[in-house]
Amino acid sequence: MTDSVTPVDVKDVAESGISSDVNQAETNQITEKVNLLGLSQAKLEAFFESIGEKKFRATQVLKWIHQMGVDDFDNMTNISKALREKLKRIAEVRPPEVVQQLDSADGTRKFLIKVTGGSAVETVLIPDGERGTLCVSSQVGCSLDCSFCSTGKQGFNRDLTAAEIIGQVWLAAKSYGQFGEDRPRIITNVVMMGMGEPLLNFDNVVDSMNLMMHDNCYGLSKRRVTLSTSGVVPALDRLGQYTDACLAVSLHAPNDELRNELVPINKKYPIAMLLDSAKRYIEGLPDNRRKMTIEYTLINQVNDRPHHAHELAQLLKDIPVKINLIPFNPFDQSDYRRVSNNALRTFQDILIKAGYTTTVRTTRGDDIDAACGQLAGAVNDRTRRSERYRNQVKDSVEAVRIVN
Repeated sequence: MTDSVTPVDVKDVAESGISSDVNQAETNQITEKVNLLGLSQAKLEAFFESIGEKKFRATQVLKWIHQMGVDDFDNMTNISKALREKLKRIAEVRPPEVVQQLDSADGTRKFLIKVTGGSAVETVLIPDGERGTLCVSSQVGCSLDCSFCSTGKQGFNRDLTAAEIIGQVWLAAKSYGQFGEDRPRIITNVVMMGMGEPLLNFDNVVDSMNLMMHDNCYGLSKRRVTLSTSGVVPALDRLGQYTDACLAVSLHAPNDELRNELVPINKKYPIAMLLDSAKRYIEGLPDNRRKMTIEYTLINQVNDRPHHAHELAQLLKDIPVKINLIPFNPFDQSDYRRVSNNALRTFQDILIKAGYTTTVRTTRGDDIDAACGQLAGAVNDRTRRSERYRNQVKDSVEAVRIVN
């Protein structure tokens, strides 16, 4: 797999517009420095070549940033003082800012992270024995507006940069004291299931996932990094060229009519098209034993009936999948209700009897609004969708008041 999505040149590397000639750049009195935090190995190598340095410096800096947690060039002791001084003039290692940390009674930790522009995204670490799963956001808000997801109701502002995506991993690792030699690994799994649709921020997400799996960075297994998509088929068709991370498909319905209501992007890329693309991705992986995960949020009296389970079993019969059932987690601006325990067990039993490995996602962190579907952050909404939803709720409350 390639290390970066696009051919590397100085323009790609220097997001701030830095010239390949450092002396000329300094003459031009550059005020914005290149943030090295989000650069892939290939882009970091190109950066060092552009400033007249050897490519191997990229490996040194990657290890300092992502294995040792160092963001101060003065502390990168195997780099010459002259190079450290040069880096201080033209570059930086700048993670996003944690503005709030909330700890759940069950051990879940949620970070509210401020990004450029004043918005904030949420990142969640879910501990489970020796396993620690970090749920990472890819966008400020989300443009897809799935009906059962709080994030979609916040509207959309912009894509996160690669530095802001991998920065969530960096901040979580620092929070748990993971950096340094012989330190216990707290983050064992990463899922791109936070705020946003990862495939709509393709390049930055792929570069970030490859940093997560890179031996000189976090060294996560390709089986422990998962991208979850609602079904952006053209991007999914490209994905296998750039990464071999695990795939999860947010399905949530066994037929197009129902999925059109729950996941509006289905109107553009219906179920058959989505599953064909996902199947091609899985079949193209070098590990032919892997399965995709089907995510299915169970909503009371909406998609949780036995006939839905039988229909889902039939739909997936020729596809290598495992199924993860997610009880709907309530939030403001939604009238949906959580599935009953009896309905959940019945649904699961039907799928298990049909031969599917079927798990139920345990609700974690709901006391701090960190459960699946509850992430909201603070979005400077360019779409004005959040305003419309607030007005709808206000109108509904007013109508009830008048009737009573």
